[in-house]
Amino acid sequence: MDFRELEEKLVAFRDARGWKKYHTPKNLAVSAAVELGELLEHFQWESDGEILEAVKDPAKKEAIADEIADVVIYLTLLAHELGIDLDGAVERKLEKNGRKYPLRG
Repeated sequence: MDFRELEEKLVAFRDARGWKKYHTPKNLAVSAAVELGELLEHFQWESDGEILEAVKDPAKKEAIADEIADVVIYLTLLAHELGIDLDGAVERKLEKNGRKYPLRG
């Protein structure tokens, strides 16, 4: 699934529930930040090793995956509301990063 397909599914889900009125750019950006905070709670006070060990537990891994999904959902809806093509934006950003950080060798 590409971002366009994901966007279509999310917008259809949202619109079927009458939530569009709440999905202003500001509200979506705030919601993405809130969800990112919830994601960070899973990593607070843990070392990288402890985190990698914790995600061996399927329930812990699913909880983290849910928070990542929430962040992606809100950012995808934000891009939709702002008319930003995420596929194009990510591709352009990768190209910019490639120029900024060229391979050394």
